[in-house]
Amino acid sequence: MTQRRPGRARFVRAGLAVAAIVFLLGVSTAAATPAGAAVHSVASVADAHTAARTAAHTAAPNPPGAPTTPSAPSTTDPSITVDLNGVNGKPNSSITVLLALTVLSVAPAVLLMMTSFTKIFVVLSLTRNALGLTGVPPNQVIAGLALFLSLFIMSPVLSDVNTAGLQPYLNGKVSFAKAVETGSAPLRTFMLRQTREEDLALMTRAADLPNPKNPESVSTLTLIPAFMISELRSAFIIGFVIFVPFLVIDLVVSASLMSMGMMMLPPVMVSLPFKLLLFVLVDGWGLVVTALVGSYSGVGG
Repeated sequence: MTQRRPGRARFVRAGLAVAAIVFLLGVSTAAATPAGAAVHSVASVADAHTAARTAAHTAAPNPPGAPTTPSAPSTTDPSITVDLNGVNGKPNSSITVLLALTVLSVAPAVLLMMTSFTKIFVVLSLTRNALGLTGVPPNQVIAGLALFLSLFIMSPVLSDVNTAGLQPYLNGKVSFAKAVETGSAPLRTFMLRQTREEDLALMTRAADLPNPKNPESVSTLTLIPAFMISELRSAFIIGFVIFVPFLVIDLVVSASLMSMGMMMLPPVMVSLPFKLLLFVLVDGWGLVVTALVGSYSGVGG
């Protein structure tokens, strides 16, 4: 019994050692298998990248050059412009219609400030007031008469404007800017002839501008108000001359009524028939129109 125990113990220890060795071998094999798979996967990815680079070099044998400097952004003006010179120098129908509408829109201002209309209208209105008539003839009649008298007086100037500026532009011979410059020259000449030097000097000083070397160098913005002031001055002078005879009639009638003691009778009721009679006998409208047209004699020459 004593001899069998040591041999059995050695046998048990040998079995445990074999089992431990087998266990360690299994663990090391299991741990080594994933690492080997990972290594195999990494090798596969590296081979794929290598193949992709090879294909890229094959498809593009010439490598791209150095990056170029980006170009500056475009500075083109996005606004819409209208060529007033049209096609081949001639304005098309759309441009012509546009210019016609523009002229019609500014025609009242041009008519009032750059023609004889203002002077004629003021003189006719003063004549009506001198007669003692407040609504006869009506304003429409006076404005119409002033308009046609203005067209009659300004016809040589308008003809020169048409010949010098409008027709060459419509025929495509000159540009729009040149047409405006040449077309406004006859109108400036007309205004300069009717404008006093004192009024030009007044507007020049008011605008704080240097004295012009000659009348042709006067700015249009200075010439227009100076022309209107001169026209109003001339209109008031003519109106004063028209008022004087009618004022004499009013004084005579008033003195006669006072001497007769008829203070309750308005003098206007008595003097109005005498004024109308005097105005008709001397052909007053003809005299007024003749004076107005004569004040613009030779405007087209």
